[in-house]
Amino acid sequence: MHPVEVDLRRPEGVTKLYAAATAGGRPLDAVALNAGVGQGGAFVDADLADLQSIIDLNVTSTVHLAHLVLRDMVARDEGRVLITSSIASTMPGPFQAIYNASKSFVQSFAEALQQELKDTGVTVTAFLPGPTDTNFFARAGLLNTLMGQGPKDDPAQVAKQGFQALMKGEEKLTVGSLMTKAQGAANKVLPDKIKAVAHRQMAKPKD
Repeated sequence: MHPVEVDLRRPEGVTKLYAAATAGGRPLDAVALNAGVGQGGAFVDADLADLQSIIDLNVTSTVHLAHLVLRDMVARDEGRVLITSSIASTMPGPFQAIYNASKSFVQSFAEALQQELKDTGVTVTAFLPGPTDTNFFARAGLLNTLMGQGPKDDPAQVAKQGFQALMKGEEKLTVGSLMTKAQGAANKVLPDKIKAVAHRQMAKPKD
């Protein structure tokens, strides 16, 4: 393993990572596009530059890396790509508006690529984890919320399920605990307005 430190919010960081991963002409057989960050709080109170950085990382870098990776895979007619969306992609996100919207973009993007590439040897897996016990909530300023203080899934279990889905070439997987999977199933039928109200209650900072 050769760690590479880059800032994926910048185009040069994306190209540097891709160059390091393909150094010596080696092909990429499987890739996980997983980088992402969030920010809680009211949209109008946030700094615009901070919101733009979420889009740059969650959306722009994912598209940039996918374009670089998939061109090579399609040319070889083989490869596997996992794109990490989130269960947040299935609902509007009051008090986390940009994060949820960015994940909705990523989810739609992954499913579109699946159809474009269905006649090739390249698979794209859309990966939808729920709340996972990582540093995400502290970094996003969500610890003073029901979401930040609620139960979370084991990151090792989530990572294992994602890897298995990637290697099997599954199209879409909501992973984590039974609670997370139940939420994913409910979100398929609940109206967006109801989901938005529920998210507001979970993500609004406590007084």
